[in-house]
Amino acid sequence: MPYEAIAALMFASMMLMLLTGQRVFGAIGFVAVMAAFFLWGDRGGYDLGFAAAIKLMKWYPLLTLPMFIFMGYVLSESRIADDLYRMFHVWMGGLSGGLAVGTIGLMVLISAMNGLSVAGMAIGATIALPELLKRGYDKRMVTGVIQAGSSLGILVPPSVVLVLYAMIARQPVGQLWLAGVLPGLMMAGLFVLYIVIRCRLNPQLGPILPKEERDIPMAEKLRLLRAGLLPLFIFFTMMVPFVNGWTSLVESSSIGAIAAFLAAVFKGRMTRRVFEASVRKTLGISCMFMWIILAALAFGAVFDGLGAVKAIESLFTEQLGFSPWVILILMQLSFIVMGTFLDDTAMLVIVAPLYVPLVGALGFDLIWYGVLYTITTQIAYMTPPFGYNLFLMRAMAPPEITLRDIYTSILPFVLVMVVALTIIMVFPEIALWLPGYVYGN
Repeated sequence: MPYEAIAALMFASMMLMLLTGQRVFGAIGFVAVMAAFFLWGDRGGYDLGFAAAIKLMKWYPLLTLPMFIFMGYVLSESRIADDLYRMFHVWMGGLSGGLAVGTIGLMVLISAMNGLSVAGMAIGATIALPELLKRGYDKRMVTGVIQAGSSLGILVPPSVVLVLYAMIARQPVGQLWLAGVLPGLMMAGLFVLYIVIRCRLNPQLGPILPKEERDIPMAEKLRLLRAGLLPLFIFFTMMVPFVNGWTSLVESSSIGAIAAFLAAVFKGRMTRRVFEASVRKTLGISCMFMWIILAALAFGAVFDGLGAVKAIESLFTEQLGFSPWVILILMQLSFIVMGTFLDDTAMLVIVAPLYVPLVGALGFDLIWYGVLYTITTQIAYMTPPFGYNLFLMRAMAPPEITLRDIYTSILPFVLVMVVALTIIMVFPEIALWLPGYVYGN
């Protein structure tokens, strides 16, 4: 059987197993090891899994994952996010749609604390959503706001997914983080612009808070503002030494984890329950990521041995004669299709052995493509009918918000994200200027 056919059979087998509900790492790893057995015998199958495990254990930057995840869970479990929302509640309540705008600001700061979109979704649904509904905000508007705001979690540093992309694509994590800053802020700004315009045209969607709720002493407002600046202080405590070259990425992630822990201690919120919950969730998420990466390394090794990447590159560029931009757009569309039943990490590790070398061969910048990947996967996450985020939102939302409300609520924000993606594709310097300026490339 030709190697191209074997590669296609592997990919089809993996997708079929995923559709049956198998765990992502189990489906990817099983197909990889079985293919190695059939291609290279018993020894090849054993060696493949062993080599992937050793490679994973020697990946020193992987230590950043549990550090960042622990930092985020400490800040969320200690309910420092409650202080953030209270700050936005007071400072933005006088604007039509102000609490929705404040929710986007909350999501930006949560992203700088955690780096996971699921964490932003959970915090938004438990803290912001009940308050917004109680204040008379339109349920479809606020449901879309929380889902859209949570999409910033894998774009704004310290994005955990960008760390994984950096490992797989062999790109500097620091440059990828910096590349995500301006696109992330731009997308947040576009969300805010949409909310303000929509509420200006129809004030009933986002009513202004009553004056008595906004008239509080300036000292209290400043105290709340300090609470909101705490995550930014932790972020800069972690990022400044890394960007200036004083610490390595792993050391910076440790600084962030320690700073978050001390912040919870000084605020008197580091209880036994908070610490135990943070450690348990950190362990669970970290192990999940490591299993997926282990399976992806094995799968990628087989694909590389078969020459599948070269075959796909030849198919698109020579046999079909597609231009580089057409190929890039087709790859982004494939992410949207896969996003109907896979999460962002699974999409990355499944297609990385194919797409990353192909993007480099087409002459595109891999730092820039990392930003495109993160935005596209979040669009896929929120695209009906089977977007992953839609069902997460349904699980967290109160009974009065139906699945139809959730589907309808997200469509305007998906269009805003498509606009942001198009802008970054047309103007790559939005993503590349900051890492180029800082690192002098």
